[in-house]
Amino acid sequence: MAERVWDRFLTEQDKGSLQHKEPKKIGFGQNPALLLIDLYRWVFGDKPEPLLEAIKTWPGSCGMAGWNALPYIQELLAKAREVDTPIIHVTGLDGVMLEHWSFRRDGGKRANMTKEQLERMRRKFDIVDEVKPRPGETVLKKSSPSAFWGTPLVGHLNFLGIDTIIACGESTSGCVRASVVDGATNRMRMIVAEECVFDRHEACHAINLFDMNQKYADVLPLDEILAYLDAWRAERNRIGSNGNSSMEILRDLAVGEEFKGLR
Repeated sequence: MAERVWDRFLTEQDKGSLQHKEPKKIGFGQNPALLLIDLYRWVFGDKPEPLLEAIKTWPGSCGMAGWNALPYIQELLAKAREVDTPIIHVTGLDGVMLEHWSFRRDGGKRANMTKEQLERMRRKFDIVDEVKPRPGETVLKKSSPSAFWGTPLVGHLNFLGIDTIIACGESTSGCVRASVVDGATNRMRMIVAEECVFDRHEACHAINLFDMNQKYADVLPLDEILAYLDAWRAERNRIGSNGNSSMEILRDLAVGEEFKGLR
């Protein structure tokens, strides 16, 4: 079996316990959607930099972990667009007199910030250009770690008949994990694209992938997910459209020039 990213962090007891447990996959369903979690400026900064350098300017940066994951995320996003599956971007909610969930850890007061710091704060939840949403793709804003808490995500997924969520983004140990747990709680099939999630802490990244794979999700290599999406499209084309596909529903709802990308 190929080595997984978490193997070097497991104790001998951990490895021993796994020998007595037969691996069981959750598996893919029939109607997938791609969920991109918190791919905003705050975790990337304006340029690739090592973590210890990046956090001097962007305290929320994940350093090179984010930039290294970005090409894989772009590949996954391109495939989702190619096969015409629903795409949901999630970012932070700010500027509405609602405190971010980590506000008690935030030692910086805006009244004491420099002009440059304030400008970075203004842009912190802007989704980076490399994965910028297109017209017709859903964008949700959240005030808590989970993409499900306080957002209309469940209703949106139910309306489109989605049973499988392919998750990518950051951070593995925080908002990705919280969203995966809530997705499993809502009885969705949760799939995590291993190369497409990242964290500022390597150990947290690895162990949370391990734990999600044990309990809530299938953590899979990107190539396996891409192959599934190709097979999903081929099967959909084989059986023919029944007039009720998720993207057809979105097209039916599309009104105005801003949705012309769907036509």
